[in-house]
Amino acid sequence: MSLTSLPLVEISGGPRERGRQYGEHARDRVQRALAYYAEAFAFSSGLTWEQVMGRAARWVEPSKAFAPELVEEMEGIAEGAGVGFLDVLALNARGEIIYDTTFSSMEPPDGCTSFALLGEASGDGHVYAGQNWDWRHGVSDTLMVLRVVQPGRPTVIMHVEAGQVGRQGANSAGIALNANGLGGRFDDSVGVPQTLIRRRVLDSDNLNAALEALTKSRAHIASNALVTHREGFAIDLETTPGAVGWMYPSNGLLVHGNHYQAFVPPQLAATYRPSSADSLFRVPRAEGGLRLVREASGTDEARKRIRAAMSDHLGHPESLCTHPDPTQPAVKRWATLLSSCVDLTTGDYLIAAGTPCDHEYERVPWNLYDGPHGEVTP
Repeated sequence: MSLTSLPLVEISGGPRERGRQYGEHARDRVQRALAYYAEAFAFSSGLTWEQVMGRAARWVEPSKAFAPELVEEMEGIAEGAGVGFLDVLALNARGEIIYDTTFSSMEPPDGCTSFALLGEASGDGHVYAGQNWDWRHGVSDTLMVLRVVQPGRPTVIMHVEAGQVGRQGANSAGIALNANGLGGRFDDSVGVPQTLIRRRVLDSDNLNAALEALTKSRAHIASNALVTHREGFAIDLETTPGAVGWMYPSNGLLVHGNHYQAFVPPQLAATYRPSSADSLFRVPRAEGGLRLVREASGTDEARKRIRAAMSDHLGHPESLCTHPDPTQPAVKRWATLLSSCVDLTTGDYLIAAGTPCDHEYERVPWNLYDGPHGEVTP
């Protein structure tokens, strides 16, 4: 996969119009996403897609209460893609449905290794945020890069699965979000889907609003959020339906995987086991590689060192740079779908569209800080 094979879609206007534009441009990829998840749920849980949509309906009211404009955007996506609203909601709540306590889990929703590199650790003095996004290899042909121009709010650049309104990205206010699944079952009450919370973070024009989106919302599932600001600040929040833990960079570097690193929630403490065993070595391997970025002589070398760090293969195929395991059924194979590296100092949004060991970082055609009037810039 090359970056040029990823759709680069810009949407603008009000919520419903943005959604229609999105759905029209991503119609084929939305259809592929629906086909993949129909197969995956049937394989892992025996549910038909109609049953999955029935479960997705649980998140209609919590989503409307939390972000009515994003529900309207999802309605527009459905119209533009020629699918049902519950199809799109199921794509946005797929992690929550996977962790629905009324049936056995399909496996942890999202594996990733996220990082923040502040100026004192980057070699060139820039602030970087990024991650290896590990998830089901079968969705690799649903990925896209989305630029959202929205009146009165920062312009957002995200990489997402087609049909989703939020995942990972950065905005014109100089705020980046990288998120990772954490695992663990809590109570059966219905909370807000992660895609909506993550988009609310990226829609924020200041750091306090971004953190409030994480600390004041009640998520349905646990998820890690690494928030980085271009002014040289980063914080990692381990969010759960209950308590929230947090941690800060050490010597300008912060790395997080798919296990609790700041705390273990009291609901899980007695029996907690990491949902992703490889996270236990991915994190220190990423830390070791990224510490070498401090010695870079300039920006080009800093970015090359970041890519080298994120290409580590200890534990292959379930490594920091994850490759599909041919011993697993095709529907269950994992891979690093892409590696991202956002330079919050310059506004360059870089993507290696596939495993970083095989793909160079390429700059998407939009800079975070260039845009139409009304866009919030630092």
